[in-house]
Amino acid sequence: MNKRLNHTLAACALTMAGMATTGALAQTTVLRVSAIPDEAPTELQRKFKPLGDYLRKETGLDVQFTPVTDYAAVVEGLATSKIDLAWLGGFTFVQAKLRTGGGAVPIVQRAEDEKFTSKFIVPADSTAKTLADLKGKTFAFGSPSSTSGHLMPRYYLTQAGINADTDFKTIAFSGAHDATVAFVASGRADAGVLNASVMDKLVETANPNAAKVRVLATTPPYFDYNWTVRPGLDAALTKKLTDAFLKLDPSNPEHKEILALQRASKFIPTKAANYDGIEAAGKAAGLIK
Repeated sequence: MNKRLNHTLAACALTMAGMATTGALAQTTVLRVSAIPDEAPTELQRKFKPLGDYLRKETGLDVQFTPVTDYAAVVEGLATSKIDLAWLGGFTFVQAKLRTGGGAVPIVQRAEDEKFTSKFIVPADSTAKTLADLKGKTFAFGSPSSTSGHLMPRYYLTQAGINADTDFKTIAFSGAHDATVAFVASGRADAGVLNASVMDKLVETANPNAAKVRVLATTPPYFDYNWTVRPGLDAALTKKLTDAFLKLDPSNPEHKEILALQRASKFIPTKAANYDGIEAAGKAAGLIK
C-alpha cells in the first residue's frame, strides 16, 4: 500500500511539475508590450510595427502590442505583470519605479533622450514674445502624467516666475502632444506645450495644425523617454531585449526604418538614476508625494 501510495504521489508530482513547466514555457512565448498614449493610437501602432517585427526575430517570442487609454494603465500593467516591456516618459518611469518599489527597470533610451526638450507654442499670429506674455491666457498641457507635456514645462515655468495654477486664466489637458497643437491651432487655447520631437515631426510632415502655430520658447534639456521592463522579467530575456535595441544600426536599411519611426539616431543604455532629476521636479511641483 505504501509503495502504491508513493508511486501515486510521485506520478502526481511529476504531472504537476510538467504542468508548471508547460505554464512557464507558455508564459515566455509571448512578449507583451505597451506604451504611454502620448500620440494618437494609430500613430503608436504605426511606429511600433517594424520594431515589433524586429524584436520578434531577435527574441523568438510572439510580440504583442497592447495600446492603453491613459498613462496610469501602463504603470499598473508593469506593476501587475500584465505588461513585460513598456515605452515610458521619464515621469511615468518614476511613477512605475515608485509603484513597484524599484522593481521596474529602464534598459535603454534613445540618444536624443539624454537632452530632451519641450516647446511652448502659440498661434502663428500671436503677439506674445516671451513666456511672461502668457500670463492671463488660456494654456494647454498634454497629459497630467506627461514628462515633456506637463511636468518639466510646469517646472521650468516656475523657474521663470510663472505659477501655472494662478497665472494662467485656465488650464486644459489635451491628453497627447499632437492634440495640444490642435488645441492651439483651433483657438481652444492661447498657448500650449509639447515635446520637441513630436513638434518637429508635425512640421516635417506638413501637418496643417503645425502650420498654424509657432514656437515661442524651448525648455532647457532633461532626460526623458526609455524602454522599461517589468519587475521580475527573466534576466536572460532582459539582456536579449537590451542587446536587440543596442544592435540597431542606421547603416542597415531595415534598422534605419525602425530608428526613423522611433525618431532615434541610436539606442543607448540607461539607468534609474538618470531620472532622479525628474523625480525631484515631480516632488517640487507637488505631483509626487
